[in-house]
Amino acid sequence: MAGRSKISDQVQEEVRRRASYLCEYCHASERWQYVSFTVDHVKPFSLGGGDGLENLALACFHCNRRKTNRVSVVAIKTGNEIPLFNPRKDDWGEHFVWSANGLSIIGRTLIGRATVEALALNRERVFSIRAADKEIGRHPPLGDPIQSN
Repeated sequence: MAGRSKISDQVQEEVRRRASYLCEYCHASERWQYVSFTVDHVKPFSLGGGDGLENLALACFHCNRRKTNRVSVVAIKTGNEIPLFNPRKDDWGEHFVWSANGLSIIGRTLIGRATVEALALNRERVFSIRAADKEIGRHPPLGDPIQSN
């Protein structure tokens, strides 16, 4: 890919540590996965984003694949453009909360709801993974907000 530089292993590890080894979108833990997560360009190269730490986020395969090169989505009902969650600018707990049972991510804001939908943060397969992780005490991640009943 012309014009694209390789992100060094050192920078990739710094991104992982900063993210506490969690996908910065769905908060899945990389530590329990078989496949390493991707260092994602929050603002894609195609839109002028670069390789600096301020533009990099850790993303699981599924979130990265669904995000593609988008930074926003268009609301079907209104036609308005809604920004996707930006892990470098936005606070996860402000935009998302775990359902009371800890298995679903609920969008608290327009940005949160748009991101839940666009990235399919509650896709069917992830429920069984979250449920199994919850049974052995490694889900939801410590510090994440949980909806009260």
